[in-house]
Amino acid sequence: MLLDRSFDVSIVPHAKVTLVGEPLDVLSQFIFNEASLLDDGDFESWLQLWDEDGRYWVPRFHRQVDPFEEVSLFWEDKMLRELRVRRISNPRNWSQQPPTRTNHLVGGVSALGLDAAGRLIVRSSLNFTEWRLEQRVLAATVHHKLIPTESGGWRIYMKRVDLINCDATFASLEVFI
Repeated sequence: MLLDRSFDVSIVPHAKVTLVGEPLDVLSQFIFNEASLLDDGDFESWLQLWDEDGRYWVPRFHRQVDPFEEVSLFWEDKMLRELRVRRISNPRNWSQQPPTRTNHLVGGVSALGLDAAGRLIVRSSLNFTEWRLEQRVLAATVHHKLIPTESGGWRIYMKRVDLINCDATFASLEVFI
């Protein structure tokens, strides 16, 4: 499924949408909650936010069009997200001794519009600080594609994290950004 080229990675809206007031606040709280789950290391709850077909993507190149023609830092489906959660959560994982601690500072949440399938495209800014033996700070523009649930919530169809220094040489990126 990772090489399924029909997966829509576009973040250019096909239709406009206007969210203000309470709907935008609810959407922002969803994005903030996702960041909090990652910071708290509650990866099992974080996995529950995802759609069954969801993809986590961190492009390797500035303005990368897709994950199929060029290498990406991360391009993960459900199985790979779950595998990474099990790996980083395992107490015997030497690369997490001591465990990574993170802080996601999310701002500028805005609804850009709908994609061709009617999924909501949301843009936000992220300052990400991580510590594991030394501190590292990353900044990114994040695009979420969200699917509404029957209960009025959201599920993540795609999360694209465009690091401003995506073409830098990185030490190991262990945790989700």
